[in-house]
Amino acid sequence: MANSESTTPPTKTAVFDINAIARSFPPSAATMLIDTRLTDEAEASARVFRVYTPAPAHYHATCDEYLLVISGRARIFLGDVEPFELGPGQLVFFKKNTIHGMPEILEHPFVVFAVDTPRRDPSDVIFVNPSDGTPESFIESKILY
Repeated sequence: MANSESTTPPTKTAVFDINAIARSFPPSAATMLIDTRLTDEAEASARVFRVYTPAPAHYHATCDEYLLVISGRARIFLGDVEPFELGPGQLVFFKKNTIHGMPEILEHPFVVFAVDTPRRDPSDVIFVNPSDGTPESFIESKILY
C-alpha cells in the first residue's frame, strides 16, 4: 500500500497491487498512454501504464527501460528489430536512445509495468517524426506514492 498524497515524501518501503492499478485505468484517454508512478527516485522510476493507441517511433534520451507486460498483447519494435508480438509475462529491455514504438495493439487493455534507470522525467519523450506528438500528447501521469 502506498500513500496517495503527492505532498508526502515516499516511504522507504511500499507494496503495490499492480492488478488493482491496472484495473483502475479508464477505458479511454485523450493521450496515447496513462501511467501511474509508483516510485520516482533519482536512481530509478517505476510505473504502471496503459497504452490506448499505437505509439509512433520515439526514444528516451536519459534512461534505459525495462517493460514487463501485465495484460493484453501488442506488436512493438526496438531499434532495427522487426516488430514482434509481446504479451503477458514477457519482459523487454532497451538502452537509452533506442528508437522504439508500438505499431499495433492486438488485445486491450495493454498494461505494462516499467522501470526506468535512472529516473525518466515524463517530458523525456522524443518523437522521430516531431509531428507525431509531444510529451503532453503522449502520456498523462499520476503519482501514487
